[in-house]
Amino acid sequence: MSIQIAPSILSADFCNLERDLKAIANADLVHVDVMDHHFVPNLTLGEPIVKRICEVTDLPVDVHLMIEDPDRWAPEYAKLGAASVSFHMGATHAPVRLARQLREMGCKACFAVRPAEPVEPIFDILDEFDMILIMTVEPGFGGQKFLDNQMGKVRRLRDEITRRGLDVKIQVDGGVSPKTAHIVAEAGADVLVAGSAVYGAEDPAAAIDAIRDEAAAAFKA
Repeated sequence: MSIQIAPSILSADFCNLERDLKAIANADLVHVDVMDHHFVPNLTLGEPIVKRICEVTDLPVDVHLMIEDPDRWAPEYAKLGAASVSFHMGATHAPVRLARQLREMGCKACFAVRPAEPVEPIFDILDEFDMILIMTVEPGFGGQKFLDNQMGKVRRLRDEITRRGLDVKIQVDGGVSPKTAHIVAEAGADVLVAGSAVYGAEDPAAAIDAIRDEAAAAFKA
């Protein structure tokens, strides 16, 4: 099992987005945060921009929906070309139905869990998902401090996935950097989202390599 790095364009320069997408060509995914100013207080981007991102990048596009009514909107992002779509516990009314719909469309289905939410309630439906996203900051804004108190949640999730022999990835989003990558990887996360640590670096590609190397050295499946 290999470590994947997904730079978040929330920290990119939106006026030079194509340039900043090319700067992360050595990444494994591009992470796109869609916020609606309702589920979270911030407002970012929507379908037209995600469509163009899917058209101009060679990387799989990983869409993180921080919006109300993902049951309605998640399939629309799959239609645009997203390789994976994450939606939040508490925002969806029918998570299994939505996950199955996304998978039928050829899109990976991912469930997102906020810091105050337990992960255990989704254990019974883990096999319906391709990835579980554990937020290590409160969703809505980039550049927040890493919450290391979420690592117990990652460990419990990894233990359950391993116990049942499931092919489910664990993604961590929030405060990931070369300094924290080993912490999340040692806990069992294998997909790391990094925004400020990549786009705030002088050399984004080198930052991606540094995060990947630190995580790969510490990862325990």
